[in-house]
Amino acid sequence: MLDRYALKLLRPAIETTARRAWRMGLTADTATLIGFGFGMAAAGLVASGHFLLAVVPLILNRALDGLDGALARLSRVTDRGAFLDIGLDFVFYAAIPLAFAICDPAANALAAAVLLAAFLGTGTSFLAFAVIAEKRGLKSTAYPSKSFYYLGGLTEGTETILCFLAMCLWPAHFAGIAMFYAALCCVTTATRLIAGWHMFGADEKR
Repeated sequence: MLDRYALKLLRPAIETTARRAWRMGLTADTATLIGFGFGMAAAGLVASGHFLLAVVPLILNRALDGLDGALARLSRVTDRGAFLDIGLDFVFYAAIPLAFAICDPAANALAAAVLLAAFLGTGTSFLAFAVIAEKRGLKSTAYPSKSFYYLGGLTEGTETILCFLAMCLWPAHFAGIAMFYAALCCVTTATRLIAGWHMFGADEKR
């Protein structure tokens, strides 16, 4: 829901940074891999109970996630880069709730499992829509710079990182935050399924 506004607000800074990084020799794929490394570092810090320290690599992960796309547009957007970007993003999204469960299984395991199940719904509905949209040659007008059809929803990347930051700042409330966000993810999954049902079924014979 907030991604388009966040991208619009941050685009000038991202593009300026990307041009400087490009001149220094940083490629889009390298930025993606470095960002993933920061994400896994954040997960490791959470799993070991260093929640506040995890905030910095969390933010760096998201910063590089925005930077890699801008770097790709400066050179050449590739299918490999798009695949690497979205694939590692989903691994990162799963790693943070799992890390909280590892840190305190008794308090966090159930809520982490519910959130991961909700992430499965948002992720599969997102990717399934993108596959069919690509097959039909559809393009997103809301996110024209994306390399595939980016179907938005109530819970997108911006909301997810804010959720993770809240968990790190108030780790004692992880279970409540996770359950609340899982409910929002269920709403996103439902709206995406409904959107796909109507969009892909509009021209099909009953």
